[in-house]
Amino acid sequence: MAKLYVIYNRPKDQEGFEQYYYNVHIPLVQKLPHLKGAEIHRVLQTQNSIEPLYLFAELHFDNPAELSQSLSSLEGKEVQRDVLNLMKFLDKPPVISIVD
Repeated sequence: MAKLYVIYNRPKDQEGFEQYYYNVHIPLVQKLPHLKGAEIHRVLQTQNSIEPLYLFAELHFDNPAELSQSLSSLEGKEVQRDVLNLMKFLDKPPVISIVD
């Protein structure tokens, strides 16, 4: 299994972020090839960090090769470009990590 985590800090415009994220960005993510599942987790509390963490998105793929193929696809490139549209609601880009 391979997972991609996207970690967002608290948006400067929370209502705008929520609207765009759930109505535009998530539908694009759902079109990713090889996507086996996805979860969104709201941060309730953070310890040992000064970062104002807000949201974790977790995307599941069978293996790293399929994750890579997904990100390289037309749909994957569209999702990555769409992160720029989310930036008007954020102070800084989300952190993206790929794990096994």
